[in-house]
Amino acid sequence: MIKMYVMETCPDCEYVEKQVEGNPNFKVIDIGKHVRNLKEFIKLRDTNPAFDEAKAVDDLGIPCYVLEDGTVTLYSKDVGLEPRPQRKVQLVVSTAEGAEL
Repeated sequence: MIKMYVMETCPDCEYVEKQVEGNPNFKVIDIGKHVRNLKEFIKLRDTNPAFDEAKAVDDLGIPCYVLEDGTVTLYSKDVGLEPRPQRKVQLVVSTAEGAEL
């Protein structure tokens, strides 16, 4: 069984959580539901190098997956799920003269 650490208020988590509804191969652990879940996740995050990249950019690192062999991944595709499509954001910068860059 794959442990899946999520949080109810996380849009990425919500997206992948819908994909595993009713799937007995996944155990969904909401780190916001109980302090026990949060402590379990923090210990994992603090000790596993899979989170190094996420921590470097101040990302929490959820959704997170722990495979049956103990391997940790932050990539939904590694466990056969599709990640939430990222929205493209267009940044418009105006100069002092009013021109857009």
